[in-house]
Amino acid sequence: MKRIDFLKRAGLGLVTAQIVACKTESVDPTSSSSSSSSSSTTTSGSTNTSCTSTPSETEGPFPTKTPSSLVQNNITSDRTGTKLTVKINIQNKNASCAGLANAIVDIWHCDAAGNYSEYGGTGMQATNYTTVHFLRGRQVTDSTGLVTFTSIYPGWYSGRATHIHVHVYNSSGTSLLVTQIAFPEDISKIVYAQGVYASHGQADTTNAKDNVFGDGVTYEMSTVTGNTTDGYVLTHNIVVSA
Repeated sequence: MKRIDFLKRAGLGLVTAQIVACKTESVDPTSSSSSSSSSSTTTSGSTNTSCTSTPSETEGPFPTKTPSSLVQNNITSDRTGTKLTVKINIQNKNASCAGLANAIVDIWHCDAAGNYSEYGGTGMQATNYTTVHFLRGRQVTDSTGLVTFTSIYPGWYSGRATHIHVHVYNSSGTSLLVTQIAFPEDISKIVYAQGVYASHGQADTTNAKDNVFGDGVTYEMSTVTGNTTDGYVLTHNIVVSA
């Protein structure tokens, strides 16, 4: 079964969280591997500022298997690519969208070639990465509802637009939302034309034609600013009912 077929059939499976203390990683961020980069800063996207509940989405065929073991803010591991700082604000719709402190946030995404860690060796992903855990991590929100991760700009795979998966729990480990973050296509085109992304080429699916985002990305679109030399910063608000 191909990935796109699986995604169309996948349900919203939710994993059970184990509460863990937040720790800080001392690993330095991976620098951009750009070979033809630009130093001019670009900004695109428009994150949710309306206090509208963020849509739930499938966690897909590659959810993190043991997220409680991956408490880290630098999730890059050995992956190369353009640096991406991910800043996610968790807001509580039941409190006029005030920041939700002590929420548990898991994220995961594919590498520059479109592969996920913890999976592989099958028809859905030929490359076997079952024993590694790159580009996956967990953090606990601060008093303002913010978590920050250091990663690389996600690649793409056939049938899906560029995205990051997110699973949000409350401080007790109760699942609040599984969703996905969309990327501005103009920024992705710049990234995919350079460095380790160039050999994989441009994404074959737009947000509008994506089977997850096809109903709209108004409340899932991130704001991305930066350049391929210095890296990009993604900012996104996720609204949950807690």
